[in-house]
Amino acid sequence: MATPGTGTLSRLSETGQTVASDDEDIRGRKVKDKDGEDVGKVTDLLIDDAEHKVRFLLVEHGGFLGIGDTKSFVPVDAITRITADDVFVDQSRERIAGAPRYDPDVVIDESAYYGDIYGYYGYLPFWGPGYLYPGYPYFR
Repeated sequence: MATPGTGTLSRLSETGQTVASDDEDIRGRKVKDKDGEDVGKVTDLLIDDAEHKVRFLLVEHGGFLGIGDTKSFVPVDAITRITADDVFVDQSRERIAGAPRYDPDVVIDESAYYGDIYGYYGYLPFWGPGYLYPGYPYFR
């Protein structure tokens, strides 16, 4: 998954890499929206292979007992707080549910897709001038 100026984004689960500490691995934690409502759970992290930073959460939501789940990418910029069980984001559940879908059979230009995601959520893309990485200790 190539992106302008940063190389490739990869799912952490597919890289053989790990998070520095099990306490810092947010995969499997519930995602809560800006009102504290359940959104889904973090199923994976998209990392920038060049800078080794997390760029997106892969959030699985909807469905029942794992059937019919939808997956959406949420920029780490949306995170407002992390607890032992939850990841809080500054977006609504409806906003996340309406995010551009990723389908590898349809998405040809992944760089444009990631740009669309940032635009949808209203964040500056990480490859853009002036971008500042969020100051969360889990993603340094």
